[in-house]
Amino acid sequence: MINQKVMLRIRLSEHDVHYGGGLVDGALVIKLFGDVATELLIRHDGDEGLFAAYDMIEFKAQLCAGDFLEVWGWIDRVGNTSRHIQFEAYKVIANAEMKECPSACDLLPEPMLVARASGTCVVPRHLQRGQQTCNYDDRGGNDSG
Repeated sequence: MINQKVMLRIRLSEHDVHYGGGLVDGALVIKLFGDVATELLIRHDGDEGLFAAYDMIEFKAQLCAGDFLEVWGWIDRVGNTSRHIQFEAYKVIANAEMKECPSACDLLPEPMLVARASGTCVVPRHLQRGQQTCNYDDRGGNDSG
């Protein structure tokens, strides 16, 4: 499970706007990092665990309503009860900011790193149930025509 990545994809909406100009608060990305950590801990230990602390957070670019994010995380170190996790958030679709067409968006040619962080989560020993597996992680789209 070490270095196995999980990804959450989300669209930022007008509901997520916190500042003028349609800007979204970076705290939303931190919340999404927490959601990714929860999935990683469930997969690794069968329990949601607790987030103990971030040791690094960097914001690299602004976020706006209409943007699509991919939020990635992976466990890079495992202790007896601690799990150290790396996080990265990328913008993959951006609002085109066309006044005549406010719903226009652009698929970015390369994902844009907007934030990264690392932190430690804890799963108490008595709650560790072992690695959880499933057979649908690598499923593709519907092949029926």
